[in-house]
Amino acid sequence: MLRSATDAQPLRVRNIGADVAVGDWVVVSADGERVEHVIDRTSAFVRRASFEGARFEAHTIAANIDVVFLVHACGSPPNQRRLERELVLAFDSGADPVVLLTKADVVDDPGPVRDELVAAAPGVPVLVVSGLTGQGLDEVRSYSTGGDTLAFLGASGVGKSTLVNTLVGAEVQATTEVRDSDQRGRHTTVASQLVRLPPGGWLVDTPGVRALSLWLSGRGIERAFADVFDLMDDCRFRDCKHDREPGCAVVAAIAAGHLDPARFASLERLVAEEAALEDEQREWVRRGDRRGHRRPRGT
Repeated sequence: MLRSATDAQPLRVRNIGADVAVGDWVVVSADGERVEHVIDRTSAFVRRASFEGARFEAHTIAANIDVVFLVHACGSPPNQRRLERELVLAFDSGADPVVLLTKADVVDDPGPVRDELVAAAPGVPVLVVSGLTGQGLDEVRSYSTGGDTLAFLGASGVGKSTLVNTLVGAEVQATTEVRDSDQRGRHTTVASQLVRLPPGGWLVDTPGVRALSLWLSGRGIERAFADVFDLMDDCRFRDCKHDREPGCAVVAAIAAGHLDPARFASLERLVAEEAALEDEQREWVRRGDRRGHRRPRGT
């Protein structure tokens, strides 16, 4: 669903030949049948296309987002590695990330799960909420008081649709029961939707996203792992590999219990993934230039 630059209303029009995503502001033809122009985005939540035929193309999940809520749920083990990956994409999008820990009503104490998410998201707000009881929702609403656009991103079954319904005050999204064994559910949102928030602002609800492959990062990794990069600045050698070098601040922090080795390993994996993607992109472009093929989107 798009937004018209003339009447600020959500609309559905044909977008043949136009690279558009939910949340885009567009100029529509006089007959209201097609998109004539997409206005430059202020932010874009982009991942690598998840299907093989478009492996070197970007997939924009949502555009012009002011605040992206990264949604995780109580009742299942916290996934710090997924959250770190979400934060990289969120920081690169240009939106401000906020972590939502939903379904606070299904556990006696959400504190331990929240603490683990806080450890994976230093400096990022982590809110505990419940779409059923309303806990924490006033704080969520406060992010849209200036007419901003909010987006929910998370796996299936984390309670996004219930939150949308509660915030909007109407059953605009279908919901289903989750499995008792792991508190996971089926996809109930099948396409990204743009919803008006009362009394103002917008909300984008996305389908449950399983694959979060990086696209070409800006400074997302550095911002998501700012605590680790700060440690690296204190290493004795500028080219420290953070393995066995003397005076390595990272190794010292791990040994002292101040840095989780799993977090540092996650950083190394993401850096390697980004480097491999950049190499693949360069090779794909080189071959395309030689054969006269088009360049991938997003480059």
